[in-house]
Amino acid sequence: MEAWKTSISTYDRDRIILRGYRVEDLMHRGNFGDVAFLLLRGRMPSPAESRVWNAVLIASSDHGPTPPSTMAARVIASGNRKAAEAAVAGGLLAIGDAHGGAGEEAMRMLQEGMKLISHQGISVGEAGKQIVQRYRIKGRRIPGVGHRVHERDPRTVTLWAMAREEGIAELPITLMQAIADALSVQLGRTLPVNVDGALAAVLLGLEFPPEVGKLAFILGRCAGIAAHLLEELTREAPMRIHVPFTYDGPHPE
Repeated sequence: MEAWKTSISTYDRDRIILRGYRVEDLMHRGNFGDVAFLLLRGRMPSPAESRVWNAVLIASSDHGPTPPSTMAARVIASGNRKAAEAAVAGGLLAIGDAHGGAGEEAMRMLQEGMKLISHQGISVGEAGKQIVQRYRIKGRRIPGVGHRVHERDPRTVTLWAMAREEGIAELPITLMQAIADALSVQLGRTLPVNVDGALAAVLLGLEFPPEVGKLAFILGRCAGIAAHLLEELTREAPMRIHVPFTYDGPHPE
């Protein structure tokens, strides 16, 4: 059998090597976010990249007990008290296209818009309008825009301000906002750029591939899922979660 090949990590009797760094040296640095960047990108981040990348992870870390990933973890923990791994895994499995997965699609959308700007020489505003038109014609939901709670997502405001301070992602940020503005005009109501759209623009500026749009969200949200799981196990009684429901099926004759 041919040996696997990996450039990520290796080990022997005395060493563990991650992307060319001894694990103990990375431990002394004391920054998990930087190590995650190293593992994904193959190099350590610059100070500016580190600041913005860590902000992405923090922005993704938690949003209360109601999102599907957190709720799923708590429901599993309510019925299974001895398998924390099952609750965490269940929470992560609830992340997908509708919850936490829009960042990846938004990155691909922004890449498409940036190609329009580069190849056709059009303005950012015009590229935003064309992207919205393409999505609307196909009947597709535009990723990264709109939020069920926030009229102005505080994570977007802060993350983009930090990125601009560090000179990162100016074009994708401007394009993402232009897309949101164009959609808002078409719908006749103001829609904010949500955390998926915010991190999509920043991750493009950090030169990550689109797949990291979802992976970065998972990395950050895992911390929040773990916290909700721990609270469910230590503060709440087993089987305490009861979901109200109304039966609307047939009755026996």
